[in-house]
Formats: sequence, C-alpha cells, structure tokens
Amino acid sequence: MSRIYRDVTDAVGRTPLIALDRFAAGAAGRVLGKAEFCNPLSSVKDRIGVAMVETAEREGRIRPGETILVEPTSGNTGIALAFVAAAKGYRLILTMPETMSVERRNMLRALGAELILTPGPEGMKGAIAKAREVAGSIPGAVVLQQFDNPANPDVHRRTTAVEIWEDTEGKVDLLVTGVGTGGSITGISQVLKQRNPSFRTIAVEPADSPVISGGAPGPHKIQGIGAGFVPEILETNLIDEVVTVKNEVAFATARELARTEGILAGISTGANVWAAREVARRHENAGKVIVTILCDTGERYLSTPLWEFEQSTQEAETGSRNASPSGELAAERADGSVAPSNSTEK
Repeated sequence: MSRIYRDVTDAVGRTPLIALDRFAAGAAGRVLGKAEFCNPLSSVKDRIGVAMVETAEREGRIRPGETILVEPTSGNTGIALAFVAAAKGYRLILTMPETMSVERRNMLRALGAELILTPGPEGMKGAIAKAREVAGSIPGAVVLQQFDNPANPDVHRRTTAVEIWEDTEGKVDLLVTGVGTGGSITGISQVLKQRNPSFRTIAVEPADSPVISGGAPGPHKIQGIGAGFVPEILETNLIDEVVTVKNEVAFATARELARTEGILAGISTGANVWAAREVARRHENAGKVIVTILCDTGERYLSTPLWEFEQSTQEAETGSRNASPSGELAAERADGSVAPSNSTEK
C-alpha cells in the first residue's frame, strides 16, 4: 500500500521509546527515553510547530501568502515553525536571545526565517516583548505565542501521551521532564494521570533558575528549559515533585548518554535523563517505568561548551599530550567547569 506523505509536516510524531538500560544500569526502576530527535527537524518542538499553525489555519486566523507569522523562540520552536512556514508558504519573523547557539541561527536562516536577536540578559522575556513590538508594527501579523497557545499542550495530549501509553502497553508509572513552555509536561500528564491514577509527574528545572520550585529566576546554561517565569499553559497542579539540575551536571550527563547509549542529544536532555536516573534509583521506584523526553539532537550544540570536553579528549588521545596538565583539564571539564560561550540559554 502506498504511503506517501502530503508534505514534511506529516512526518512529525510517532517517535520511538528507547530503553536507556546501559545509562541507568543498576537503577531500581527502568528509564525509557522518548526520542523526539527523530522528528523531521530533530526536536520535540516539531509537534507544536505543526499544531499551532494548523490550528490557527482551521480557526481562520492565518492564511499562507497573506499572514506574517511572528514568534519569540529560544531556538527549537523557531526551527519547527520555520520548516512548517516553508512547507506551507508563510513569511516568518523570529525574535531570539542572542545567547542561543550558532547552529540555531544558521538553521533558521537556511529555512527562510527572518531573525531578530534580542539582548541575552533579558532572556525569553526580552524576546517575547520584541515579538509583540514587531507584530504590532506589521498589519496582519500574528504571534502564535507558544507559552500561551492551547494548541501546545493539546498536541501532546493527542499524540505524545497516547504514543507513550501505547508503546508501554499502559505500563508507565512516572514522567520526568523539563519545563520550557510547559506544553509537553502538561499535555502528557493530563492524559496519563487520567488513565493511571497512581501516575506521577516530576518536573525538571535549572538549579540556577528554580522558578517552578518557588525560587528566583536567573541566567543558566540549560538551553530549552527554565524560561524564568511560570508559563501560562503550565498546569502546576499536575506536578508532584520538582528536581533541579546544575548546569555542569546537565552537560556531563549529555556526554555520558552519548557514550553509553550512542544517543547524541542536547543539554536539556542531559538534565532530563540525569533526573530520570536519580528517580529510578530510589527504592520506592523498584520495578517502575520512568519515561523522560530526549528533546533534541546534540548536533544543535556543536558550537557550545557541551562538546568542548570531547575535543580536548580527542586531542589527548591522538598524541597532543601534555601529561598531567591535559589530564587536569579533562577532569575539570568532566566536572562541568565549562568555558564561557555566547550560547548560554535556549
């Protein structure tokens, strides 16, 4: 039977659930990773990129060739909207903190999006304010606004949650995942808590910006989570616990995941899988199934400090040895003492 997709947007979703048995060896529970990097543009945000545009089309709010889309982004949502806009014929203007990785900027431009960088210290709040300003100056422009858009959690209710339930045959006990817009954690939890009353949700956020935990916002290096405020679409009543993760731990764990499972993923994935493994190690979670989100591909971070340790190690292994100084440097990097970069938060 013929299986030809209408366009690339039809290829979003149905991502595999991968057992992280080597990574979480010895843990009481089992950790499974939802491989969202298998989406067409390699991130979980591909789902909401399609959902927000198609919902707005059905509601008659936007039309290809007529409407200009404007959106604040930390990278992955912008990339998702850019490929959808290209496939459907929309002009897209994105506002993004200047601290985001070079890969993100290049991908956005390659897909035809127009990019406006905002001051890094202002974080996502600055990008959101700029998007509203830009949209207000262009007649007919529409801001889809991922942080407020109901289509965001809805697509996770309709797709991600159902996929997890079906792939585990209903045998899933916990979700451990980071909070960016709040769409995935909200949508998935709504469905799985309804189907399994004992299901628990554990949110992950940066230790340097523990807003969900009730702390103060601050700069951090875990691109993709920790927007510095509680998003409108996040239903905090669904969250049973919050785990905070340090920058250096997220970096080191993303590297560990690459070595133990062959999964090259980003910084927020490092935070997610670290938290999931910690939860799986608890005695009370013996025999339980813990699902986490593998948010995006590590190729999106090659210019960031995430892979600087890899470069240092490779140089040492190929003969550029300075005895103990090289060893000391590698040890420091492994502990998370990363060099400053122009890419700090997604």
